[in-house]
Amino acid sequence: MNVLRGIKWPYALIALLAVAAIIVGALRPQLVTSVTSTSAKKKPGATDKIKQDPPPTLFTDAQIAAIGKKADDQRKKADVLFAQWKKAHGTTRDDKAFGAWAAQQVPAPPTAAQRTAELHQVQQLAKTRTPAGKQAATWLELHGKKDIWKLYLHDQRDLVPAAQGTAEKAELKAVLKMAKTVCDQVAAKDKQPAPYVLDTTLRPDKHIKPGAKGPYSYPSSHAARAAAAVIYLTALSPHRASDYQWMQDEVLYSRLYMAGHVTSDITAGTLLGDLIGDYELAVSGR
Repeated sequence: MNVLRGIKWPYALIALLAVAAIIVGALRPQLVTSVTSTSAKKKPGATDKIKQDPPPTLFTDAQIAAIGKKADDQRKKADVLFAQWKKAHGTTRDDKAFGAWAAQQVPAPPTAAQRTAELHQVQQLAKTRTPAGKQAATWLELHGKKDIWKLYLHDQRDLVPAAQGTAEKAELKAVLKMAKTVCDQVAAKDKQPAPYVLDTTLRPDKHIKPGAKGPYSYPSSHAARAAAAVIYLTALSPHRASDYQWMQDEVLYSRLYMAGHVTSDITAGTLLGDLIGDYELAVSGR
């Protein structure tokens, strides 16, 4: 039997609304659970991660100056090399071809004698570690891969049109991804063990087994991603170049401080990142 039959329109509307309210009320717990579940699964963004884990006191300018200078020296080399690519290929995007070419521009790894000398430098630096220094290096190692650079870009997005901000976010993501991908390819080819693999006392927390060959550290993925991000971000906000450069140097020094890399790992990664940054600016019309 139709319970609404014969009821005049205003009363029918009220009855319909009442039935709808009953149905929604019955489904509400399920809807709330579904929304809550979806929210819980959402990964925190870079901003949330750094809000939850704010930076400690970082290294002094004096500490990071030397490795910063070595990284700066790669900039000119990258400009010369990228000019060659651009002359031959123009500004058409071809990530696969460029990635293969960029990998070929990474210098051959240092000789055994050179790497031993660099390892000794890292061993000496390890003797100067402090609890505050370890805290700074740990934070930089964790957030220096992507979070810091995404946060810098996020801070600028309120100042530009939404479509532009979305495009810039995608381009920075592409820069960071390519830097890691090419680094991983070169590292797998050259097979240069990280300092803490060569001397397990440098990072007992890594639990490296005797005779282990990896992880490999040439070139530095942190260095490549930092350099690529700095090139890209500086083109967007030239007035903040010194801030970006300072943070890059902080990240690089942290990798030496905690024996993740030796100096040649850092410079090779920086050169690669500079090339990738130049490439993204060219193909994106910036």
